[in-house]
Amino acid sequence: MKKKPFVTKEQLEKITSEYATPFHLYDEAGIRENARALKEAFSWNKGYREYFAVKPTPNPFLMDILRDYGCGYDCSSLTELMLSEAVGVEPGDIMFSSNDTPAEEFAYADKLGAIINLDDITHIDFLEETIGRIPETISCRYNPGGLFKITNDIMDNPGDAKYGMTTEQIFEAFRILKRKGAKEFGIHAFLASNTVTNEYYPMLAKVLFELAVKLQEETGAHIQFINLSGGIGIPYKPDQEPNDIAVIGDGVRKVYEEVLVPAGMGDVAIYTELGRFMLGPYGCLVTKAIHEKHTHKEYIGVDACAANLMRPAIYGAYHHITVMGKEEEPHDHMYDVTGSLCENCDKFAIDRMLPKIDMGDYLVIHDSGAHGFSMGYNYNGRLRSAEVLLKEDGSTKLIRRAETPADYFATFDCFEIAEKLPKRENE
Repeated sequence: MKKKPFVTKEQLEKITSEYATPFHLYDEAGIRENARALKEAFSWNKGYREYFAVKPTPNPFLMDILRDYGCGYDCSSLTELMLSEAVGVEPGDIMFSSNDTPAEEFAYADKLGAIINLDDITHIDFLEETIGRIPETISCRYNPGGLFKITNDIMDNPGDAKYGMTTEQIFEAFRILKRKGAKEFGIHAFLASNTVTNEYYPMLAKVLFELAVKLQEETGAHIQFINLSGGIGIPYKPDQEPNDIAVIGDGVRKVYEEVLVPAGMGDVAIYTELGRFMLGPYGCLVTKAIHEKHTHKEYIGVDACAANLMRPAIYGAYHHITVMGKEEEPHDHMYDVTGSLCENCDKFAIDRMLPKIDMGDYLVIHDSGAHGFSMGYNYNGRLRSAEVLLKEDGSTKLIRRAETPADYFATFDCFEIAEKLPKRENE
């Protein structure tokens, strides 16, 4: 199986004549097609809603596209709340799922009418002290502990995760919240990350649906929604089969009808909060080969670095690379593809077989649409790149400009440095 870029070399040459590399490029047509498919996959559930996870790709232009498909936003910080507010939200449009949460963030979420998803039982009193009451609609995050398995395969280890309440705690939390005035309840859990299997969501659904039945029976709390959170992954490697969202949605439906409907809970809404699945494959990092080095290994140096895409550096994560215009040439050269940071881990690929790369070649680093730009940083004084949207009609739109040195120095309010900086063109 080949990974094919959503942009052609001819398109890229036109785009790079307007925007300097490196930059993140997003595919509007792909984003829309995927959002429609997700909505259709869960259309059997009357109350279904996707709360797009803002943290992987916090860009208002992309968030606004997803609003066309009824998406709300899953936020985890003050600035994500502010960004969602700026895009335009109504009460109930935000799911606020945070941990170790400062009081001001709970207060801001409440002001926006967000659904607050409590990470810990001790946060009940903290929230009440902060906003003066318990909201009528409230959610709790669940962590069953142990290992999460599908057949004999270990998917993840919730017992080592800092998130969520134990089984005993969530029952007690529901009782306390009910006494304090909560009327509608939700359950949330995130038990595995980036799963590339159609079985994860149905298995998670079974765990949460069975928990919901017991919670409603034993505490009398009305379960309004069950949030399956994220965890549906993407195939970073060419030999991986992508998830089939229609199969996943149908799998959840079957469990819903097996567990919730017989318990008289056929009105429970299903929520998701996908980020990587929504945007990961529909973004790429575009960079240019600017150096080659022949020492103990063969190196290709590009004008991007881990400040633009840090997943390979911190996780050893695989991101496929296409050398534009050389897709059909033999992959007979072994390279380390490196950036300019003073860290040896600043490598987009290690011992990767690629076509012969010449200086000036454009490289597309795939699947950077989630956890790409958002994880960027300014180590070594490197500046974060622009974000560009490839629109459905083939035109482009700048949706975030590249940082400038003035941006980098802007927070030195205590030191009058701005006047001393040399000016660059177009500043």
